[in-house]
Amino acid sequence: MKRRAFLFRSLAALGHLGIGVSATAQNKSGAPSVSIAAAGDTVLGFNLQDHFDEQLSLGRTRAELFDLYGRGIRDVLGAADIAIVNLECPFTERGEKLAKNFNFRARPEMVEVLKRASIDAVTVANNHAMDYGVDGMTDTRTTLDNAGIGHFGTGEDLASARRPLIVERNGLRIGFLGYYFQTQEDMREPPQIYALPGKPGASGCYTDLQWIKAMVSEDVAALAADVDAAIPFFHWGKESQYQVQDYQIEIAQLCIRRGARAVLGAHPHRLQGVQVFDGAPIFYSLGNFIYGGVKNPGDTLTMIAQLTVERERVTASVVPAQFTNWPDAPFQPFVLQGEARTRGLARIAELSAGFRHTLPMLRGA
Repeated sequence: MKRRAFLFRSLAALGHLGIGVSATAQNKSGAPSVSIAAAGDTVLGFNLQDHFDEQLSLGRTRAELFDLYGRGIRDVLGAADIAIVNLECPFTERGEKLAKNFNFRARPEMVEVLKRASIDAVTVANNHAMDYGVDGMTDTRTTLDNAGIGHFGTGEDLASARRPLIVERNGLRIGFLGYYFQTQEDMREPPQIYALPGKPGASGCYTDLQWIKAMVSEDVAALAADVDAAIPFFHWGKESQYQVQDYQIEIAQLCIRRGARAVLGAHPHRLQGVQVFDGAPIFYSLGNFIYGGVKNPGDTLTMIAQLTVERERVTASVVPAQFTNWPDAPFQPFVLQGEARTRGLARIAELSAGFRHTLPMLRGA
């Protein structure tokens, strides 16, 4: 079991909360390093919760089912010092349903799926953060706190939603920031999702590119000065699209120029290409992961991003995976092997081919 140490901090705050610190790990050169495994959209309610309840009715135990959904990727996540995903379902049975296209939520007990999958932290800055209002957001934060899972990207107001999660591992400090942003050309969600001064919600802003750029520029620069590696995690892009939008590239590269060591992304429910910009990896969309939002999707390819953070550099690779196998093993991602892995890497390389620089393992894959 990984030992966790999280610092939930405002960049202006002096206090912090710490829980344990792991022993120092070193790379082959002897320098301290931190390994990160990052994956995409995770929904533990809706179809997944229905499947859970159906299996309960057939005689399977809760303990068995909590273990089921993450068993195919647990080894990869468990081997990392920090495993992180995008959580797209409030943990709540309360709240007023927000008027929007799709609303997700899961019973608080379903957080055990994250724990059994060896997930250490989640971003909750996304279009489902307020699906069941302030009650749903509050219950989610409480549930994650009680489970010992770090989180970032929502808060009682905009200032608190923008606070980073700082994780201490192996003598290094890794800082995560979360944002939700879409332009008017993307699928638009109601503005009630977003936090404002004096209003709870998700970090980010409603369709104003200049505002999100100013916010990100300020936050990333401040965090980068305070940690060994600042890593923003964005919820952005157009649903069902493999094409990276121009604004995603613009924001990601701004983050790198302001000191971010890597950039993560999610929301399109498809993989998007991987770019290396000024030596920093950018994963524009990590695709779906433990995802109960759809039963039988046409494209089931996903990936886990693997980052190795040292004080002077970040290196990266990808683990191709399949996120569901309907109806035999639904909502149960697993790592691809053999020819399936080769085909998965080739597809990720194809999506990345438009960038001048990508990961070494994707060149010619």
